[in-house]
Amino acid sequence: MTVEADTRQERVVGRVWAVRLDPYGRPYAGTVRLSCSRPACPDQRFGSAAAGRKAAVDHINMHLARIRESGGPRGGAWCACRATNCAWHAPGPAAGERGGMRRAAQTERCGGSVVLTVHADRAGRLWRIAEMCARCAAATTDCRVLDTAPPPARTAPAQAPQAPDHPAARREPTGGTGKNDVVAVFSHHSPSPAAGPPSPAAGTAPLPRARASSSAGTSRRAKRWGKIAQRTVPRDLQPDDLRAELIELGDAFRAYQKCPEPDLALLARLHERKAAAFQRWADVSGDGSLLREARRAEKAARTTLWIHENRSGRPSSDTAGGSVPQVEWLLTRQQAGHARTVLDYVTARAPHPEAGAHLAVLMLTLRAARAGAGNVTGQDLTGWLRDDAEQVLERLATDGWLRLPGTVGEALASRPENPTTVTVPSLLPDRPRPFTFGKTTRSRISGWAQKAAGDRKIRKKKLSTATRLLALYTAAHARPDGHLGHAGHGGLRLDQAAAFCALPPKAITEHAELLTAAEWLTEADTSQGTLRGRLAERVLPLGGRL
Repeated sequence: MTVEADTRQERVVGRVWAVRLDPYGRPYAGTVRLSCSRPACPDQRFGSAAAGRKAAVDHINMHLARIRESGGPRGGAWCACRATNCAWHAPGPAAGERGGMRRAAQTERCGGSVVLTVHADRAGRLWRIAEMCARCAAATTDCRVLDTAPPPARTAPAQAPQAPDHPAARREPTGGTGKNDVVAVFSHHSPSPAAGPPSPAAGTAPLPRARASSSAGTSRRAKRWGKIAQRTVPRDLQPDDLRAELIELGDAFRAYQKCPEPDLALLARLHERKAAAFQRWADVSGDGSLLREARRAEKAARTTLWIHENRSGRPSSDTAGGSVPQVEWLLTRQQAGHARTVLDYVTARAPHPEAGAHLAVLMLTLRAARAGAGNVTGQDLTGWLRDDAEQVLERLATDGWLRLPGTVGEALASRPENPTTVTVPSLLPDRPRPFTFGKTTRSRISGWAQKAAGDRKIRKKKLSTATRLLALYTAAHARPDGHLGHAGHGGLRLDQAAAFCALPPKAITEHAELLTAAEWLTEADTSQGTLRGRLAERVLPLGGRL
């Protein structure tokens, strides 16, 4: 595209569309923000990275469709890569030096037709559509050419190419990149999902071949050596199957590092194979350091499996699917075990056999579990105890179980910017410690109890404090599939559940039916002296994973 100014032609800079995903909100929330460099595209937010990537691909496809409708790439556009001083190029041989990549990029000369390209980074966080020259496209790693612009019609003598600092090169393009210009370069070793079929205009001008990677030549012949764990596998290592296994494992670990999504089950299997291979290598060579590396790989495999089971709620060997749903659990198995310990502590140490006192003791214990003191606000107290907050706190303070810096009324009136520091004398550091968990686990269990006791549907039905305690108890004692109690034990004992909820055992039936009506339980049966049932799917993330 050219702009006539008197008898002089000026070329506009090639357009760039940059779509990117960035974390948004709290670190553990998993929320991402999708932003586009085009000013007309508003930011969007998604609850997971997978949903954000799908939306990003759809957004890229929408832009590509509009570009094709408007005639595709512009033959007279200035190379967008050149406008960034060719910062998108793959690092050349000089990249090892300080500033080497920039110097290697500057040795390239723009040339060839203007092409429309798409690029996706390895981590699935950045997508870029750009109008650039064919030579820059070939020098950029995994830059896929979608369309080629026809040569511009020349109505005036051609002028020498302008340098990147020329005013025409600095001018904002017609569809300027806007708020998020691309300044970082990533690589991606699979075809971009945003790429659509090339238009008929593609192929009107020959394109230079893409620069081959340094490993392309070695992949065509049988590999006799490789690297794994920063060790070079000797060419003459015997037996041959051990050498081949070590080389293959090194390639597999490097391939895993380029995956857009982590697969912990696969990583654990790789560590197990590495442990076995290094054990054999140590036996053959007698090198003690190889044996230590094998032990580290075994430990890494166990740790990775443990993380995988905590995240998915399913053992890594369970590949058949079964009846265990995939759930994003709020607590790990170890944290859920600590939560049950706190519930047993409340049952044994609550000073009054009332549901309100039990709930207050539970929540305040979780706030003060580490140092014997914790901060609460009036909103916390009234949310837990509703209309009974003043009476329950007064009784706990009178009996000496709780210490307040002022009156109960002042505690109920405290605001988030000036919370009340409450003290539980039995949890002070100079007393025997009933709990062994750290501050992170304490915070997670406290948040779990807050979510369970303050469930939206339970609040909407205005269920009693005893019913909310039963909801907490059933969540803490549920298996990964949602069923209550340990497998083979027939459910939860009514006397133990009733002791925690400050109810007679016969009253559990009525409160279990209320939880079923609130869609907390899908079923409940107390006919044989035990509470048998199953958590509803919506509250499975709160399960204790017995």
